[in-house]
Parts: sequence; C-alpha cells; structure tokens
Amino acid sequence: MTRRARSSATGFLRDFQEFIMRGNVVDLAVAVIIGGAFGKVVDAFVNWIMSVLLNPVLKQAGVDQLQNLPFGVGGFIVALVNFIVIAFVIFLLIRALEKFMRRQEDAPAADPVLESQERLTAAIDRLTETLERR
Repeated sequence: MTRRARSSATGFLRDFQEFIMRGNVVDLAVAVIIGGAFGKVVDAFVNWIMSVLLNPVLKQAGVDQLQNLPFGVGGFIVALVNFIVIAFVIFLLIRALEKFMRRQEDAPAADPVLESQERLTAAIDRLTETLERR
C-alpha cells in the first residue's frame, strides 16, 4: 500500500469514527435497541392479552387459534392490538413528560450566583442610603 493510500484510509477511518461518535448517531442507536426490546415486551403482553381475553371468545366461536380466522383477520387483530398498546404507552410517556416540563417551568430557578448578586446589590443600596444621609 502506498503512503498516500494509507493516509487516505486512515483519514477515512478517522472521519468514520468522528461520525459514529457524534451524539445523534449514538442516541439513535440506543433508541433503536431500546425500541426493539420494547417491541418484544409489547408482543409478549399482547400475546398474553390475546390468550386471556380473546381465546375464550374464539372457543365460543369454534376457532381454536387466531391464525385460523378467515382472510388473515387474526394477524390484523394482533397488529391492531399491538398498535393500540404501543400508542397508549407513548401517550402515557408524553403526558408524564409534559407534566414534568410544566413543573420545571413553574419552579423558581434557584441560582445561587444570582441570589448572591441580589443580596450584594441590596447591601450596596443600603450602604449608599446610609452614606447619603450623613
């Protein structure tokens, strides 16, 4: 490998490393991994819901499994319940986040530097008034 080829390969690897280490890429990777894990939890929850709630109804209808419903309706029902569960969880998360943000906006900002400056300004004003009276 020539020196120029080696330096361009090193430059490419350095650029790639900088790209990967950017906060957005790492955050996106974490979000995808957590989303995949969350999807598995939701699938397990939906399967449990289906077995507890829907199986008795299916047995009454004479169907032993959801996949045996005609026209692929069973898969549609599972996908629909998955969507509803995910949408509800996201709704709850956004609602909690908005409530947290409102509390942060309503809470007074306790800045120790600002408080010290205000006390110092008040003390200087009192000292100035005292000196002016003499």
